[in-house]
Amino acid sequence: MKLVFQLVLWVVIGVLGYLLFNSVYGEVKFNDLKVVRYQKSVNKLKDIQKGQLAFKQLNGKFAGSFDELVKFLDTAEFTLTERRDTLVLDEEATKRYRVDTRKEITIIDTLGRASVKDSLYQGTDRYKTMMNVPGTDKQFEMEAGTVLKNDAPIPVFEAKVSKDVILFDQPKDYVAKEKQTVSVEGVNGAYLSVGSMTEISTAGNWPQSYGDSED
Repeated sequence: MKLVFQLVLWVVIGVLGYLLFNSVYGEVKFNDLKVVRYQKSVNKLKDIQKGQLAFKQLNGKFAGSFDELVKFLDTAEFTLTERRDTLVLDEEATKRYRVDTRKEITIIDTLGRASVKDSLYQGTDRYKTMMNVPGTDKQFEMEAGTVLKNDAPIPVFEAKVSKDVILFDQPKDYVAKEKQTVSVEGVNGAYLSVGSMTEISTAGNWPQSYGDSED
């Protein structure tokens, strides 16, 4: 009986040791995979951010859909300008003081035009697939509108994806814990996102380790 008891005890110790190792190793694997998938989605969100900022620069608002944004990027162009300061005769002051008086003015010269998509995406067409969440058949959610600041409407946009989508094939308890993250080094909350529909911000909610969140 003593021998049987010892064998059972060793079996229990072995099982508990395996479960403990598997639990720790499983979380390590989850965290490694999470970082890789987040990085891929962050890269897409950065492309969306660039496109939206260009859209606002030329249209005074943000695009409300990916179709609208992609159509814009297909044809839009930036105007290339050069600013230079120069001195010219101030006729009013010269007349008043009866002596040649000069003033400094800024002249803006138009140098030409450049394709927005080539400037932002280095000549690639990756902007046409920036709405697709990597490794899934889902798309990022995106909307645009305005928020009031000092009684004035300010354009805003937000693009986001739930962590459930990015980590769709991972253990539910790990994903649930990840959605409650509150950390300087982590992606806080249930979504990976850029921009905001409630605040005047075009930044992403990821930490610096995934790249600059400001464009």
